[in-house]
Amino acid sequence: MKLFNSVVLVLFFALIVACPNFVSGQEQAESNAAELAKKLSNPIASLISLPFQNNLDVGIGEFNGSRNTLNIQPVIPLSLSENLNLITRVILPVNTQYSITGPGSSQSGLGDAVVSGFISPKVSNITWGVGPVLLLPTGSDAFSADKFGIGPTAVALYQTNGMTLGALVNQIWSVDGDVSNMFFQPFFTYNWKSGAGIGANMELTQNWKAETTNLWLNPIVSAVTAMGKQKVQFAIGPRFNLAAPDAAKSKFGVRAVLVFLFPK
Repeated sequence: MKLFNSVVLVLFFALIVACPNFVSGQEQAESNAAELAKKLSNPIASLISLPFQNNLDVGIGEFNGSRNTLNIQPVIPLSLSENLNLITRVILPVNTQYSITGPGSSQSGLGDAVVSGFISPKVSNITWGVGPVLLLPTGSDAFSADKFGIGPTAVALYQTNGMTLGALVNQIWSVDGDVSNMFFQPFFTYNWKSGAGIGANMELTQNWKAETTNLWLNPIVSAVTAMGKQKVQFAIGPRFNLAAPDAAKSKFGVRAVLVFLFPK
């Protein structure tokens, strides 16, 4: 039933993304590659998008295991008023892993969904947004904390001359107090007028209850193009697991991203 409900959730957001008229009052977005690349460097840009982020990590733990995580990440902006937007972001992981829990073992299934809502001014010298973040127990047994969680989230960034520099942070506590996790992601991107870009982010997850830290460095190259009339972004790069508990640390990884764009 969890799998069915989660698939319905993803289809619901995909249908919304397929109908750009859903966003009333959204300003007309530039369709050129440079403008789209600039908006994609901003996690709370007023741009409907449907990213598929795939992370393949190998050499994990004592059994030299591997894990593939496909994150489905619809982003939907809503106009709240003349001055404010609400940017909603969903992350739903689809996981497959081998030789993690034991030699030759395998598990697959959905992970828990993270839903964020950022209230952000439409015009500001420094782009920022704040709001709530929810942890929804949509995952299968092997990949779920089986907890409902809530907390605050915030993002701030500055863009100039093709450069984007910023950071995103959230803190989630479960309702029963068993989960307390912080996520911190500083990021940097430089985009050329062609829509090509280079950048990197760091992803820090701090589990306060278990007193464990997981830190990734993700350099990436990207490009905005079109498949027929459909605007898309491609991105790829290595992943380096700089810190993690011994049983979970990866020797190497690769991130590949495909983003479907729906500019107005």
